[in-house]
Amino acid sequence: MTPVQKLAGLMVLILVLMASAAGSAWQVQEWRTGKRLSEQVGLHQGELAAVSAAAANQVSVEQGGRLDLEQTLATSDQQHTRELSDAQRRQALLRDRLATADVRLSVLLEATDSASDFNVPATTGGVGVVHAARRAQLDSAHAQRIIAITDSGDQGLIARRACQAYAKEVSTAK
Repeated sequence: MTPVQKLAGLMVLILVLMASAAGSAWQVQEWRTGKRLSEQVGLHQGELAAVSAAAANQVSVEQGGRLDLEQTLATSDQQHTRELSDAQRRQALLRDRLATADVRLSVLLEATDSASDFNVPATTGGVGVVHAARRAQLDSAHAQRIIAITDSGDQGLIARRACQAYAKEVSTAK
């Protein structure tokens, strides 16, 4: 081997050693970067697990609140339905009693009635047995119409109370 060939061989050997050293440096750098990335992935997964647990807890709390609100509203609805059916039952009973003349609806008359030309004494005399003010009985058809009107009014009042209770429960539930 000539000295030039030996020099060329030595140069090739140095280049191979330098290339392998550079490759090893890159390999070490790659290992370090991979380790950092795996640590970051682990931290990120831990954070995601914490966020998921907090979200699941919040959903559970909100579902519990929603269920409580639904139960309260159901109870309130049952109460108002019961009030409405009781009022309707009382009105039907009163209508039946008016129809059978079991009970009569009457109104108080004023002491002085300008529509008719007679005056009712302000005080009762000792002659009569009745010591109350003068009353007039209504025809049963008119009495039934008045009862129907009051029935509609009662139903409206019960429905209004139900709506107000619902609005109150829903607005305070948040």
